[in-house]
Amino acid sequence: MTSTAPAKTAPAKSTAGKTAAEKTGAHTEEAAALIDDARARIDTLDDRIIGLVQERMAVSAVIQEARITSGGRRISLSREMEILGSYRDALGRPGTSLAMTLLELCRGRA
Repeated sequence: MTSTAPAKTAPAKSTAGKTAAEKTGAHTEEAAALIDDARARIDTLDDRIIGLVQERMAVSAVIQEARITSGGRRISLSREMEILGSYRDALGRPGTSLAMTLLELCRGRA
């Protein structure tokens, strides 16, 4: 026997009407307030990080243009190795992955 009832869909992830504790997963309102404040701070930091990455991309483009115009290569692998090492030293192994992603973003289009 087949059902004619419509398939259930996942409820929309709305925070409207929820308490702060429900929105954050905290078990107390005090913890929820702390989480809300920390999340707002993280959002501000993320905005700054994105802005800095965009600025880095622009500076990198200037360097690449100068290098190419002078007859050099677009990318300096020795410089990239320095950057990878710096991020690894500061942040551990995950820092290398972060640096690689940053370098990829800053290389621009060939």
